[in-house]
Amino acid sequence: MNINLVEFNTDIGRTKPENLVHAENTCPFCDVEHLTNIIDVDGDIIFLKNKYHVIEVADQFVLIEGRECEVDMPDYPKEKMRRVIKMGIKHWQNLLATGKYEEVLFFKNFGIMSGGTIRHPHMQLVGFPHLNSELLFDEAELRGIVIAQRDGVEFNISTCPRVGFGELNVVMEKGGSFDALADFIQVGVHYVKNFFNKKTTSYNIFFYRRAEKIFAKVMSRYVTSPYFVGYNIHFLPNNTERIAKEIQEYYFDKLH
Repeated sequence: MNINLVEFNTDIGRTKPENLVHAENTCPFCDVEHLTNIIDVDGDIIFLKNKYHVIEVADQFVLIEGRECEVDMPDYPKEKMRRVIKMGIKHWQNLLATGKYEEVLFFKNFGIMSGGTIRHPHMQLVGFPHLNSELLFDEAELRGIVIAQRDGVEFNISTCPRVGFGELNVVMEKGGSFDALADFIQVGVHYVKNFFNKKTTSYNIFFYRRAEKIFAKVMSRYVTSPYFVGYNIHFLPNNTERIAKEIQEYYFDKLH
């Protein structure tokens, strides 16, 4: 079977801190004084090595997005959002440039349905010495109805979604603007948390690279469809065009 199969250490997984289900638990990312293995700092943005190595063959890193625990990307001033994305991409590219890894995954979990365990806004980078990059994604999953374009960056909604239900994509061509990339991601996260569905409290952002392009997919998370889990059937919802028009009206028409 042609898949990427990696080992997960459940013993370490059981020791990881968690405060999504048990909100009374302390937040390790708020306790900045006791953080270890810090690699880089930009104001209150911190990049460090992850102390919980649940994936045994990989090197794992965390990008803590800021000091405040109860905020998220839609709350950031534009300048802060841009610094977070640029710092994440810088270290993503730096890790790839070391030559130690065939692939470095860069993603964000937010909310209880996202696969995350910590509420504090953060992203993760995971370097794999051996991983088949061709199996990670299909570029068709990042194409769709164009919502907006700016400075070499396109914002669209998938017409061939990876799972289904309103997947928003940002595609940056070589030489495109990192500011536009960050701005479109921020709009995407704001939309899925505020307008896509009243119950949208969880999402992921997945970053990809291919042929000098950078892609980001903003995906609302719910209980995953049994059609996808059991049979790999992807759904294309009938409101895709309507969502594209709504985002244009809410965020972009007022700019013209």
